[in-house]
Amino acid sequence: MSTTVLTGARIFTGEAFVDGQALVIAEGRVAGLAPADIRPEGARILALPPDRLIAPGFIDIQVNGGGGVLFNDDPSPEAIRAIGAAHRRFGTTGFLPTLISDAPDRLPLALEAARSAIAADMPGVLGVHIEGPFINPARRGTHRESVLRPLAAAERALLERPTGGVTLVTVAPEIVPPADIAALVAAGLRVSLGHSACGYDTARAAYAAGASCATHLYNAMSPLTGREPGMVGAALDTPEAWCGLIVDGHHVHPASLRVALAAKPRGKCLLITDAMPPVGAASPSFTLYGETIRSEGGRCVNAEGALAGADLDMATAVRNAVHLLGLPLDEALRMAAAYPADFLGLGGRLGRLLPGHQADLVVLGPELTVEQAWIAGDPGPAA
Repeated sequence: MSTTVLTGARIFTGEAFVDGQALVIAEGRVAGLAPADIRPEGARILALPPDRLIAPGFIDIQVNGGGGVLFNDDPSPEAIRAIGAAHRRFGTTGFLPTLISDAPDRLPLALEAARSAIAADMPGVLGVHIEGPFINPARRGTHRESVLRPLAAAERALLERPTGGVTLVTVAPEIVPPADIAALVAAGLRVSLGHSACGYDTARAAYAAGASCATHLYNAMSPLTGREPGMVGAALDTPEAWCGLIVDGHHVHPASLRVALAAKPRGKCLLITDAMPPVGAASPSFTLYGETIRSEGGRCVNAEGALAGADLDMATAVRNAVHLLGLPLDEALRMAAAYPADFLGLGGRLGRLLPGHQADLVVLGPELTVEQAWIAGDPGPAA
């Protein structure tokens, strides 16, 4: 049996910080904690500096692109591999490649790409996120209006075909009714609500039908007001619903994010990136629907200055959660790993460094920069 011992660093298991212990990995899984001076026969011993932190690898449920690649432009296993490699440098060890609203021929390609990547055991691929096109044109953001459409029976059948991983779909509940949401959930999908102009009651009915998340809370959805709580109010007022948060200092004001954290039960807010191709790439620009998008000051914007996804990685999101929102480091790390794993139904094997869990971990430096990102016990390339 192949055994690796990581010693010398502080460890965050996903539940608590541990000092003076070593993390033991056997055959790609966490075997447990042991005294720092343990030296099992035949084990590989890796001594880390005491100012390093070992934490669960990050899980990102909304990754449009990275490394100069946009999934919409190239819905293939090769593109998924390139996107995953780019985000791994920033601690993401599990992710959902995300297809935003596009022409009908893109959907089967994206689903098949995810299916092939999972069948090939591609590192980090947990499924696929289909964000639109079943959304409201009034809240489309940068999604192309001409491709938006209702959910037809044929496309629902495509979505319901298993990929071998998690299929997450973002819909507007005024476009996709409760009966369709219930059918998708019954088929094993996760349904998130977003890009919607619906009222509170419509959103609540969608949650009652089985929807379980709000896609990038506050962005591209009806706001919370005094007499109409809107989709934001419904998400905050539904205890069992998760909420994805883009913590980049641009998409949502930190005060609004703190309000959401105060309103939601602990464990129901997830860090997401909504990342675009500039993450992990030399070029700050890319093309979306034939339009040039540039990253300027950490903001991906079109020619009119409208936001078009994010130039954000998960390690930066964790740092922002600590510095912009004032969260304790352990909670920020849970929002990047344990809570997304729980939302995806994978909390029994991912998101924590507990015995039997897959050995997905990050080694963080003193400034919370990523030095290594391990997937299934493989350290991969240095960050």
